[in-house]
Amino acid sequence: MTASIAPFARTTPQPRAMLELIKPITWFPPIWAYLCGAVSAGVPLAGNWAIVVLGMVLAGPIVCGMSQAANDWCDRHVDAVNEPNRPIPSGRIPGRWGLYIALAMTVISLAIGALLGPLGFGATLVGVLAAWAYSAEPVRLKRSGWWGPGLVGLSYEGLPWFTGAAVLLSAAPRFEVVMIACLYALGAHGIMTLNDFKALEGDRQHGVRSLPVVLGPEVAARIACTTMGMAQAIVIALLLIWGAPWHGLAVALLLMAQIVAMRRLFRDPKKHAPWYNGTGVVFYVSGMMIAAFALRNLGVAG
Repeated sequence: MTASIAPFARTTPQPRAMLELIKPITWFPPIWAYLCGAVSAGVPLAGNWAIVVLGMVLAGPIVCGMSQAANDWCDRHVDAVNEPNRPIPSGRIPGRWGLYIALAMTVISLAIGALLGPLGFGATLVGVLAAWAYSAEPVRLKRSGWWGPGLVGLSYEGLPWFTGAAVLLSAAPRFEVVMIACLYALGAHGIMTLNDFKALEGDRQHGVRSLPVVLGPEVAARIACTTMGMAQAIVIALLLIWGAPWHGLAVALLLMAQIVAMRRLFRDPKKHAPWYNGTGVVFYVSGMMIAAFALRNLGVAG
């Protein structure tokens, strides 16, 4: 009996659990989006790698990591149902340490964001506020299957893209860059909806009205895929209008590959959602970089 309860009697966090808390696997989307923004800015990267790398670290390990810590703290009761082995419900991060880590990373995020100039700091502030608005009461936008994924899509794809371009330009990016960033952020709503499938049971028990809970897995999967597909279709159309047909064709081919993967997803959305997030999403984010190079080559960003 003593041996079985010992892991839950910690008074300080387990170091490995702290890394698990900030979920390195989730850092890729904002890092990639920030890099896409930097590419789309049209500014030479050779002399700006320090600020590019700093922004990528801020977007991924720091701000995204902070958002994961905040989410796990605010979701500790839900996770006790869905994933009891996660750091906080398992006791590997005991007491209020999860909250303290999230708050400390919030301060660090703002401090590093200030190094990126006024626009970089402003974008960091928006990202921090969005992270807490998503997870924390009384706002807790994650309770909504519409507002929650939309906010995460904006924070993971649109905001880092805007920031990457704005920091290198030292000015707000042009309309074309903002438009493409917003479209990929809109499409990411579908990615986040598919991500909600893994928490289906706990969300039902704790009143989180994700689309898989409210509409069922089949309908939610179709809405998610339609959202992703429509956003990319508009990107393709814009690239054609702006005189980048080869880039548009490349994005179109990637969209076709996603449609093939979606057919498998629809056979059993609950089972195949994790598989799609590991395959179809790769095609989605590849199209982001192609669109970024299209903007760069056209010179519409600078």
